[in-house]
Amino acid sequence: MMSQAMMTVVSQTEIAKDIFELRLKGALVNEMGAPDQFLHIRVPGDELLLRRPISIAAIDADKEECVIIYRTEGKGTTIISKLTAGDELDILGPLGNGYPIDMLAAGQNALLIGGGIGVPPLYELAKQLHAKGVNIVSCFGFKNKEEVFYEEEFASFGKVNIATDDGSYGKHGFVTQYFDELDGFVPDAVFACGPKGLLVAVSKTFDPSLTYLSLEERMACGIGACYGCVCDKKNSTSAYDNYRVCVEGPVFRAEEIVL
Repeated sequence: MMSQAMMTVVSQTEIAKDIFELRLKGALVNEMGAPDQFLHIRVPGDELLLRRPISIAAIDADKEECVIIYRTEGKGTTIISKLTAGDELDILGPLGNGYPIDMLAAGQNALLIGGGIGVPPLYELAKQLHAKGVNIVSCFGFKNKEEVFYEEEFASFGKVNIATDDGSYGKHGFVTQYFDELDGFVPDAVFACGPKGLLVAVSKTFDPSLTYLSLEERMACGIGACYGCVCDKKNSTSAYDNYRVCVEGPVFRAEEIVL
């Protein structure tokens, strides 16, 4: 169910270089549930028209609080990064279809793969899978040590493997190196979020029927009306037969889409 509501800033912290953790409070949290749904946030002020889509990283229903984690990349996110406790944000959400978890049972294995700012949506997923008794291994890639975040948080759910492009932390190179170094861990489901190159590699390595990809696309309306964030359906016979990432996604099985 999608709603529009005001939410109050509880806290905001820069947790890595240009990466901010924003905690929000409001009744809208009661409508959140599926991991990797997102919020469409109106930037304070009158200068910017389009809302900013940011994935939900964590949900605390008891406190009516949620966490979003984002990178400052332009004027909109820079404005949001200046907010402090007590400020309010106009929020539309929760939007999109998130990661499914019902097919996994206690004792089964889940592999989580994230790149950069694709890591945050996987945190609520890890929380919910861990609560079900699912075994979790996480593999994350970052540009450098300064941009690594949430390693300890994910470590509370299972083993975490880190790679950095420049070798300043963890394994030197891409996170894909870990795909052949899982020490006998055979995933019953794979969940990934990150840049397109990473998602392509994941879809080629693991069973596409058991692999769930969260796509990162620029969005305008966030509700499927503008068709500005479409992706191609696999085996489609029409150029107009597409998925809208903001509505049918952002999560798809790898076998459903063309990257």
